[in-house]
Amino acid sequence: MHNEFEVLVMFSRFAGAAIRALCVVLLIALPSVMLPATIAGGSEIVSFIAIAAAILTFIEYKSDYPSLIEFRFAPPFNRIRFGSLLFTVLVLSIICSGKYHATPVTEFTAAIGQLIAASIDFPFSPVRLVVGMLPADSTADIVTAVRTAAGISYLTSLLSLAVFLAALRLSRWPRNSGTFNVWINLPMFDPTAGGDVVRRLNKDARFNIMLGFLLPFIIPVAVRLAADFFGPMAMTNPQTLIWTMAAWAFLPASLFMRGIAMSRVAHMIADQRRRTYAAEAAEADDFLVA
Repeated sequence: MHNEFEVLVMFSRFAGAAIRALCVVLLIALPSVMLPATIAGGSEIVSFIAIAAAILTFIEYKSDYPSLIEFRFAPPFNRIRFGSLLFTVLVLSIICSGKYHATPVTEFTAAIGQLIAASIDFPFSPVRLVVGMLPADSTADIVTAVRTAAGISYLTSLLSLAVFLAALRLSRWPRNSGTFNVWINLPMFDPTAGGDVVRRLNKDARFNIMLGFLLPFIIPVAVRLAADFFGPMAMTNPQTLIWTMAAWAFLPASLFMRGIAMSRVAHMIADQRRRTYAAEAAEADDFLVA
């Protein structure tokens, strides 16, 4: 019976790792499949990146020991992040595919995206800064495409944060996933590096939240300054537009979620310490009374 349970656990982990690897391949290959190739050898490059990412994902989730991926056994942290990125890439791919083969779906999605972008494109907003990083001689079609992609990407990142916060409140994350192992779920964080773990977690949490808030504003400014030395970034390639805008919105949201998650873990550890100290104090009092 014990051996059968171990086999079942191994099969479940293998199947889960394989499904996650296939999802990663789908994400990376999606724009290349939906859009015509515009760069020689682009399909081969995408295939290589997709296979390499799938192998890394499979090994990471199949192994008992962590290496890179954080919160591996604390759903739905990574599921929300992946779902947000997949939705962003899918919607932008649908809009860009309408330039080559217009359908009611592509036209409707593009119209909704333009309305979203127009509502978010106000002075000093991240979307306005993204549009401002374009060269002065950019055509109206390029400006509209960038504004639409930026608006959809940024709104999706905000919605993913809202979903994550709702999941934290409703499911008591990370306690809902069972015993939380800091080493497995935070492989890049060394609890033995020195100093109080709770203080270090809170410090890293504040840094990630601050960086996640500032990056949507910093990246366009940095791109604009870099254009003076390296030339302006070309957004005429649809796949470049998709991945640039998706990364611009996903990275800050991911850092924001990481900061919130680390703060939650720090609060959980501090709460566990208080309960332990209270229990030890109660036992000491009982011993003195006896």
